[in-house]
Amino acid sequence: MSKTILKGITWGHSRGITPLLAFSQRFTELYPDTEVVWDKRSLQQFADYPIEKLALDYDLLIVDHPWVGCAAATGCVLPLDEYFTETYLAEQLRNSTGLSHISYKYDGHQWALAIDAATPVASYRNDLLLRHQVSVPQTWDEILALAKDGKIAVPGIPIDILMNFYMFCIAHGKEPFQNDEEVVDKQIGIAAMETMRDLYQLVDTKMFACNPIAVAELLGGTDDYWYCPFAYGYSNYSRKGYAQHLVSYTDLAYFNNKRFRSTLGGTGLSVSATSKHKEQALLFTKMIVSGKCQSGLYVEHGGQPGHRTAWVNADVNNMTNNFFSQTLPVLERAYMRPRYNGYLHFQDLAGNPLQHYLMHGGNPENVLQEMNSLYKKSPIKQSTYSI
Repeated sequence: MSKTILKGITWGHSRGITPLLAFSQRFTELYPDTEVVWDKRSLQQFADYPIEKLALDYDLLIVDHPWVGCAAATGCVLPLDEYFTETYLAEQLRNSTGLSHISYKYDGHQWALAIDAATPVASYRNDLLLRHQVSVPQTWDEILALAKDGKIAVPGIPIDILMNFYMFCIAHGKEPFQNDEEVVDKQIGIAAMETMRDLYQLVDTKMFACNPIAVAELLGGTDDYWYCPFAYGYSNYSRKGYAQHLVSYTDLAYFNNKRFRSTLGGTGLSVSATSKHKEQALLFTKMIVSGKCQSGLYVEHGGQPGHRTAWVNADVNNMTNNFFSQTLPVLERAYMRPRYNGYLHFQDLAGNPLQHYLMHGGNPENVLQEMNSLYKKSPIKQSTYSI
């Protein structure tokens, strides 16, 4: 009897591939007639290449939640609510980290299950702060002061700048994408950009080539930087032996007497609608996102679970320098991006004018106009946040 081969596609960091390989090995031990093999892409390829095309070649797909509008429009992955029981999905919802589970539900269907959870959080080198008798910054002014000393690392590539722009809009009083005409009103948008530039004009220009992984490597691999105010968290760097130096993670600082609300990330696991092995793919999906796996094999092999039980597990936190317990509050208040079919076109391009402004200055009103133009050209649906 020939063996069933399930093909999966994920992203190439240890957080994205290693736990999948570990559980796939265990899955084959439990079900010897099925083997699960994984291909990996870079973080940029993960953002760029259309998932709906990958669904033609793969059974299992790691996806980003803003893509589910496309899933609903194309039907390229299975609506999991038609295959899993209400009881099972209700358990996943109860154990969601913030909006992680609900972010994959769109137009009445569940297009993926949260396998990984993340949002921008603060990180720091505790040994360096202690050595120099510096406290972890708690306010925006303290962040700027440390930036003036050249000790702050922060992601500066366009996609991360855009995610942080959403955060600063919220900090100034309004969530973005409240209507179909503008990303955010002019007053809020300009204030957000000007506040961001207060920081970005102080940091090393090489940050504009850094994604969150590169920032974590700078913190964990050198003594040049002491603190990062916001970058998507990676529990790998808070585990002994992963990087040269242990990185600590914590809540975001205060801005105008309120903590920042960052932009939800993480990933979900989808099953291709064209898979020839749907039964096995669904079983694999159900098992790997269960609380048992996520709190055990998955997190033990470098994963950053989507299931809340792992985040509050004492053994898991002991293993990760309390990464999960320290950053769970940030996840629980994180902002969910739009998910309409067409949003990703905006997301791919809108960070470019923002980055140019943060690097070179200029008129923020013109930047906002360019972003609004991109927004209007994307096929916006009225039900931007349709559940």
